[in-house]
Order: sequence, then C-alpha cells, then structure tokens
Amino acid sequence: MAQSVEELATVCDALSNPVRVRILKLLCRKEWYVYELAKELGISRQLLYLHLKKLEKAGLVESELRLEPDDPRAKKYYRARPFRLVIDNDVIMNLEG
Repeated sequence: MAQSVEELATVCDALSNPVRVRILKLLCRKEWYVYELAKELGISRQLLYLHLKKLEKAGLVESELRLEPDDPRAKKYYRARPFRLVIDNDVIMNLEG
C-alpha cells in the first residue's frame, strides 16, 4: 500500500485514533451517509468530517456526492476502500525516501 515513508506515516497516523478505527470498521460493513454515521458514533458531523478527511487523505476511505430523487439536497456517502497493510522490516527497508 504505502510506497514512501510519508505515505506510511500518513496511513499510520490515520489509524492511530480509536475513533477513526471505529469509523473504518463501520465503513467496511457498508457505506454511510455522514449524518447517519455521526449519529451512530455519537459525535458531531464537524468532528466526523475531520476524521473522514484524515482517512480519505490516507487512501483508506472514499466519498461520493449523490442526489436522491426524494431529497433536493446532495448527500455525501463514504465507504472503505479495499486495502491491506503489512509492515515488517522488509517493507520499511524498501520504502522510498
């Protein structure tokens, strides 16, 4: 997954917070609309957006803006991206940078 020292550090930073790991766990099961996900986690949408931004920057989640037929507002849905993270001595030695 990570090709450089910076990319690995970004992924590890994203996974260093228990709330972000919980978010990722929920997103691995299904995609979520931000309001529903914030309600499920018991946190504000503003705080959720900060966590999602960090997960998205690390390449762990992706988002899609959708217009629903019965709702004039666009809704942003998030889902987990497939990934596999293995860190060992060989991986560290072969990182760029």
